[in-house]
Amino acid sequence: MPNIPALVREGMTALALGSAVSEDDSRLARTVFEAVGRVVLVEERLMDAVTGLSGSGPAYVFQAIEALADGGVMMGLPRQTAELLAAQTVLGSARLVLESGVHPAQLKDRVASPGGTTIAGLHQLEQGGFRAALMAAVEAATTRSKELGH
Repeated sequence: MPNIPALVREGMTALALGSAVSEDDSRLARTVFEAVGRVVLVEERLMDAVTGLSGSGPAYVFQAIEALADGGVMMGLPRQTAELLAAQTVLGSARLVLESGVHPAQLKDRVASPGGTTIAGLHQLEQGGFRAALMAAVEAATTRSKELGH
């Protein structure tokens, strides 16, 4: 199950290999999907969770980018500049998580200095239920995937 970022070769594909899949078939499937991004192997029972997270996840990220850009526009930035800033910020942050191997919470803490601008913004996100909303979105999409699969 690949996701839409495969269109720009940055996709995330989860494969669930049945017991009848040979090692050669497994290698072939990985090779095909690695051409459009990264591949992870999961148990079949987890495919609905994969759908809820990385299948639907790009839409959550697109909405976050749009909201960040809207915030920039609200603060006076031109739309095109705000969209570039938002999208590149998400791309660079994601790449840092993937390439550094550092937990996202530790990276967040490196940006949030005591009494600074970032911690003020993070406090507002917590008050708005940002993390809980994302977790609930993954849960809702996973639940819906299970419903559609039966």
